[in-house]
Amino acid sequence: MISSKVKIWGLVILLLMAAGIGAFYWHNSSSKGDPPTNENEPATKTLFKFDTVINLKIYGDDESAKHLKKIEQMLDDVDQQINMSNKDSEIHAINQAAGKQAVKVSRETFDLMKVSVDYAKDTQGAFDPSIGPLVSLWKIGNGGEHVPDAKLIDQAKSLVNYQDIIMDEANLTIKLAKEGMSLDLGGIGKGYAADLVADYLHKEQIESAIIDLGGSSIIAIGRKPSGEQWRIGLQDPDRKRGEQLAIIQLDNETIDSSGVYERFFMENGVRYHHILDPKTGFPTQNGLKSVTIVGGTATDADVLSTAVVVMDLEEGMAYMNQKQNVEAMFITEDNRIYLTSGLKGKINLTNTRYTLVE
Repeated sequence: MISSKVKIWGLVILLLMAAGIGAFYWHNSSSKGDPPTNENEPATKTLFKFDTVINLKIYGDDESAKHLKKIEQMLDDVDQQINMSNKDSEIHAINQAAGKQAVKVSRETFDLMKVSVDYAKDTQGAFDPSIGPLVSLWKIGNGGEHVPDAKLIDQAKSLVNYQDIIMDEANLTIKLAKEGMSLDLGGIGKGYAADLVADYLHKEQIESAIIDLGGSSIIAIGRKPSGEQWRIGLQDPDRKRGEQLAIIQLDNETIDSSGVYERFFMENGVRYHHILDPKTGFPTQNGLKSVTIVGGTATDADVLSTAVVVMDLEEGMAYMNQKQNVEAMFITEDNRIYLTSGLKGKINLTNTRYTLVE
């Protein structure tokens, strides 16, 4: 989510250098960014936006400082549009006017909401951008430490319904039908932002770069300067940061991961995590530990990684096997890994704690 915490245990990039395995950790926090010293050294920048750490690396371009500055402005613009926590954002304005009036928004925000609603329909509500009331009630990752009262859960759940999002394309307005409704684009926002950055870099003919939004929504542009594919290590969800369970090679692709281990609290021996099922009003309890999406746009991958975690394994596999040019890896609570057909043979398991189901 846009409001997710900085400490991400989901997807960690590990750059496997010829001399050995080294973590692809982002270390520069200079507001100006570091310019490259040669074409094999990246220009880097680390930002803190959307309540998460954003890391950028651009290889082999002598105008990298200009690009990094432009990207920072782009991300500021996205925050202005869609961060529900930002009181100046368009999404905040829509939420404040819920049940009262329509709010005029930018074309970019309107189009993103169209995509969000289309995905809500396609996933039969497993992804629902109107989930804001439940997110605000549970507050997981933002101070929530106890299960809310059942009546409050039911009340919040009654306000979650993507069909109550009224959109007028002719006037570029959005209205929430009921007072108390609220939008939360956390399940799509980081992917959307990553795609904007990638589109810009492609237009500038950048051939090698990494865009990392919070360690969970990542785009690998082109290949490494050496011509090799990016080798991405997938974080073991049960271990400390940097301990991988598998490796995948990417070439100009997107990867996104969602899991029940990222933000949670324990109560009476039960883990209550941040991925909420809009239909039950509770965090999912379906045996899935995480889902990783490979391919498609970052926007697609961000939505799908959230929606498919809400589905159970059987439903999620069936849904993803119908998708074109996008694949999924499911990890169950018993440490079994299931792959959609297009990923088979591409995942190199490196941790014996896990079993790859063929």
